[in-house]
Amino acid sequence: MTDIHLMLLSALQGLTEFLPVSSSGHLILFSKFTTFPDQGLALDVAVHVGSILAVMIYFSETIWEIIKGLFKTRFIPTFKNPGAKIFWLVVIGTFPIIVVGFLLKETGMEWARNTRLIGWTILGYGLLLFVADKWGMTIRGIQHLGVWDAFLIGCAQCLALIPGTSRSGITVTMARFLSMERREAAKFSMLLSIPAIIAAAVLVAWEMYQQENLAELIYSIDGVTYSFIASIVAIYVVMWWLKRSTFLPFVIYRVILGSLLLLDSYGYLNKFLD
Repeated sequence: MTDIHLMLLSALQGLTEFLPVSSSGHLILFSKFTTFPDQGLALDVAVHVGSILAVMIYFSETIWEIIKGLFKTRFIPTFKNPGAKIFWLVVIGTFPIIVVGFLLKETGMEWARNTRLIGWTILGYGLLLFVADKWGMTIRGIQHLGVWDAFLIGCAQCLALIPGTSRSGITVTMARFLSMERREAAKFSMLLSIPAIIAAAVLVAWEMYQQENLAELIYSIDGVTYSFIASIVAIYVVMWWLKRSTFLPFVIYRVILGSLLLLDSYGYLNKFLD
């Protein structure tokens, strides 16, 4: 893998991770429609680390509130302290994907890395986001969530194991169905990404270390910087945009991209262009 490949790949992941357009789908498509080789699942996960660092810096005040809340409550599960409540909501929301991810670890997800499936998931879940955002009420914040709400959002996050679904997109979709405000839905989605992606990155890094694949591990570390810069930009853009508007532009983008991918996978795009 060349440095330019790593830079482009990491920047693409960072820009798309927190936009509801599917970062994993874009990473796979990047290799399919360019001369670069498929980066594989290991690097897909590794470049997400830069995005996690971006989330932790952007929401540093919230994370500090969580830390103080945990120490104040002595790490005892409780919803009475605001900071501790956010932590336990994230824990509850993370539980489903840990279980599902562990079960899928043995079978793998390589079967899902194909253009046709990605086209359907980008299109279908994009339309579902439109429905949720159009008819979902905007009356709840993170502080209004309960155990059942966090669990449902966590279950929705499991669908993101299929490329093209979009982890941020599907969790925001469920949050909007649960009447969460748009910025609050995006914020909880980003906070929920921290433990899930860290766990996946640590697991893959350990496997790479055991295989003595140090070269790929070094490239993965380099990619963190590029991904971090792009992620910070994406987070600011999303949170700024949601102050004044809806998710409609992202839905339109997904419909167009998903439709083009489906036309290409079924062989109609070349006929149309010819």
